[in-house]
Amino acid sequence: MILNKETAQKTAELLLQINAIKLQPQNPFEWASGWKSPIYCDNRITLSFPVIRNFLREQIASQIETLYGKPDVIAGVATGAIGIGMLVADYLNVPFCYVRPEAKKHGRQNKIEGFVQPHQNVVVVEDLISTGKSSLAAVEALREADLNVKGMVAIFTYGFDISEKNFAEAGVTLHTLSDYAEIVEQAERSGYITSEENALLAQWRTDPANWNPTMAVKPENN
Repeated sequence: MILNKETAQKTAELLLQINAIKLQPQNPFEWASGWKSPIYCDNRITLSFPVIRNFLREQIASQIETLYGKPDVIAGVATGAIGIGMLVADYLNVPFCYVRPEAKKHGRQNKIEGFVQPHQNVVVVEDLISTGKSSLAAVEALREADLNVKGMVAIFTYGFDISEKNFAEAGVTLHTLSDYAEIVEQAERSGYITSEENALLAQWRTDPANWNPTMAVKPENN
């Protein structure tokens, strides 16, 4: 869910500006899942741009305080959200931890790295939401440690139906700074893509598992 339209537009503009999000509808990327995708997102690039990372830090922190008040702990999802999560925790002046996708094979075999205590209020920070599976696995690990997960705030979501279903079933509230619709809208507005490419991107969004760049774009009825 988008909390602030102006923030969503500005975030989309900045992510496109530094190529944290790339759109290639005619020459798609291939995800690890095997899906052909006209979009690739790597929000870790934002950490290399102080002005942009500070904007994201402050917007996420502001949304967290607006939605949940100041939490006891900020938890980042490894590895993509460790950087931005630490920045947000520092800005809010609260402790930080991060959650591994699986427990370490050696040492203390931690899945949660950092000092946390049962019944603390935690907000999870994520960089990117696709299906939501890895993000919700982090939530499950925090809940297993008897932490109270208030919700999650992320930089960007593809907005897939499956992710919305997964978050609803897990009882986790998700808010994002921007989303797929805002990215595509900003990309066409700035001349990054054409209206025809916009149509291809819209088709991918409705059926990403079966999409390919040769799919015919049906003309609009006059």
